[in-house]
Amino acid sequence: QVQLVESGGGLVQAGGSLRLSCAASGRTFSSYTMGWFRQAPGKERDFVAAISWTGDNTNYALSMKGRFTISRDNAKNTVYLQMSSLKPEDTAVYYCAASQYGTIRDTSQYDYDYWGQGTQVTVSS
Repeated sequence: QVQLVESGGGLVQAGGSLRLSCAASGRTFSSYTMGWFRQAPGKERDFVAAISWTGDNTNYALSMKGRFTISRDNAKNTVYLQMSSLKPEDTAVYYCAASQYGTIRDTSQYDYDYWGQGTQVTVSS
Protein backbone atom coordinates (compact mmCIF):
# COMPACT_ATOMS: atom_id res chain seq x y z
CA GLN A 1 0.00 0.00 0.00
CA VAL A 2 0.89 3.65 -0.26
CA GLN A 3 0.27 6.57 2.07
CA LEU A 4 -0.15 10.12 0.81
CA VAL A 5 0.29 13.48 2.53
CA GLU A 6 -0.66 16.76 0.85
CA SER A 7 0.79 20.15 1.64
CA GLY A 8 1.00 23.64 0.17
CA GLY A 9 -2.56 24.85 0.52
CA GLY A 10 -3.44 28.26 1.86
CA LEU A 11 -5.13 31.58 1.25
CA VAL A 12 -4.49 33.40 -2.01
CA GLN A 13 -6.12 36.26 -3.89
CA ALA A 14 -7.85 35.71 -7.20
CA GLY A 15 -5.33 35.56 -10.02
CA GLY A 16 -2.62 34.22 -7.76
CA SER A 17 -0.77 30.92 -7.73
CA LEU A 18 -0.15 28.00 -5.41
CA ARG A 19 1.86 24.81 -5.69
CA LEU A 20 0.52 21.75 -3.93
CA SER A 21 2.72 18.80 -3.07
CA CYS A 22 1.84 15.19 -2.34
CA ALA A 23 4.45 13.06 -0.62
CA ALA A 24 3.98 9.33 -1.12
CA SER A 25 5.38 6.40 0.76
CA GLY A 26 6.23 2.97 -0.54
CA ARG A 27 8.66 1.42 -2.93
CA THR A 28 5.92 0.88 -5.54
CA PHE A 29 4.94 4.55 -5.83
CA SER A 30 6.25 4.92 -9.37
CA SER A 31 3.84 2.29 -10.72
CA TYR A 32 0.68 4.18 -9.68
CA THR A 33 -1.41 6.57 -11.69
CA MET A 34 -1.66 9.71 -9.58
CA GLY A 35 -4.48 12.20 -9.47
CA TRP A 36 -5.76 15.33 -7.81
CA PHE A 37 -9.37 15.86 -6.80
CA ARG A 38 -11.12 18.70 -5.03
CA GLN A 39 -14.23 19.03 -2.93
CA ALA A 40 -16.07 22.08 -1.65
CA PRO A 41 -18.45 21.81 1.34
CA GLY A 42 -21.73 20.20 0.34
CA LYS A 43 -20.50 19.38 -3.16
CA GLU A 44 -19.20 16.30 -4.94
CA ARG A 45 -15.56 15.40 -5.10
CA ASP A 46 -14.47 16.46 -8.58
CA PHE A 47 -11.61 15.34 -10.76
CA VAL A 48 -8.86 17.90 -11.31
CA ALA A 49 -5.93 16.20 -13.03
CA ALA A 50 -4.11 12.89 -13.43
CA ILE A 51 -0.68 11.74 -14.49
CA SER A 52 0.57 8.34 -15.64
CA TRP A 53 3.20 6.45 -13.72
CA THR A 54 5.81 7.36 -16.32
CA GLY A 55 4.85 11.02 -16.25
CA ASP A 56 4.51 11.02 -20.03
CA ASN A 57 0.73 11.39 -20.12
CA THR A 58 -1.61 13.75 -18.31
CA ASN A 59 -5.31 14.50 -18.21
CA TYR A 60 -7.08 17.62 -16.96
CA ALA A 61 -10.61 18.68 -16.28
CA LEU A 62 -11.62 21.25 -18.90
CA SER A 63 -11.90 24.07 -16.38
CA MET A 64 -8.34 23.41 -15.20
CA LYS A 65 -6.59 23.01 -18.53
CA GLY A 66 -4.22 25.87 -19.19
CA ARG A 67 -4.24 26.96 -15.55
CA PHE A 68 -3.17 23.86 -13.64
CA THR A 69 -0.18 21.61 -14.24
CA ILE A 70 0.33 18.18 -12.71
CA SER A 71 3.79 16.68 -12.51
CA ARG A 72 5.64 13.98 -10.62
CA ASP A 73 9.13 13.22 -9.48
CA ASN A 74 9.35 9.51 -8.84
CA ALA A 75 12.84 9.80 -7.39
CA LYS A 76 11.39 12.04 -4.68
CA ASN A 77 8.12 10.11 -4.35
CA THR A 78 6.27 13.36 -4.89
CA VAL A 79 3.42 14.61 -7.08
CA TYR A 80 2.76 18.30 -7.64
CA LEU A 81 -0.14 20.46 -8.71
CA GLN A 82 0.90 23.90 -9.89
CA MET A 83 -2.12 26.20 -9.88
CA SER A 84 -2.20 29.61 -11.51
CA SER A 85 -4.84 32.20 -12.40
CA LEU A 86 -6.81 31.02 -9.42
CA LYS A 87 -10.49 31.87 -9.15
CA PRO A 88 -12.83 31.98 -6.14
CA GLU A 89 -14.59 28.90 -7.50
CA ASP A 90 -11.31 27.00 -7.10
CA THR A 91 -11.80 27.19 -3.33
CA ALA A 92 -11.95 23.63 -2.03
CA VAL A 93 -10.11 20.93 -0.17
CA TYR A 94 -7.66 19.38 -2.59
CA TYR A 95 -6.89 15.68 -2.32
CA CYS A 96 -4.06 13.64 -3.73
CA ALA A 97 -4.96 10.11 -4.80
CA ALA A 98 -3.27 7.00 -6.17
CA SER A 99 -4.68 4.32 -8.47
CA GLN A 100 -2.92 1.02 -8.88
CA TYR A 101 -4.82 -0.15 -11.97
CA GLY A 102 -6.55 2.92 -13.35
CA THR A 103 -5.44 5.15 -16.18
CA ILE A 104 -5.40 8.92 -16.54
CA ARG A 105 -8.74 8.68 -18.34
CA ASP A 106 -10.42 7.34 -15.22
CA THR A 107 -11.87 10.45 -13.60
CA SER A 108 -14.08 8.95 -10.89
CA GLN A 109 -12.95 9.04 -7.29
CA TYR A 110 -13.90 5.37 -7.12
CA ASP A 111 -11.11 4.50 -9.55
CA TYR A 112 -8.57 5.50 -6.93
CA ASP A 113 -7.38 3.31 -4.11
CA TYR A 114 -5.47 5.58 -1.74
CA TRP A 115 -6.07 9.13 -0.55
CA GLY A 116 -4.32 11.85 1.36
CA GLN A 117 -5.92 13.88 4.13
CA GLY A 118 -6.48 16.91 1.92
CA THR A 119 -5.20 20.47 1.97
CA GLN A 120 -7.39 23.58 2.01
CA VAL A 121 -7.13 26.10 -0.82
CA THR A 122 -9.04 29.34 -0.37
CA VAL A 123 -9.17 31.95 -3.13
CA SER A 124 -10.45 35.38 -2.17
CA SER A 125 -11.95 38.00 -4.50
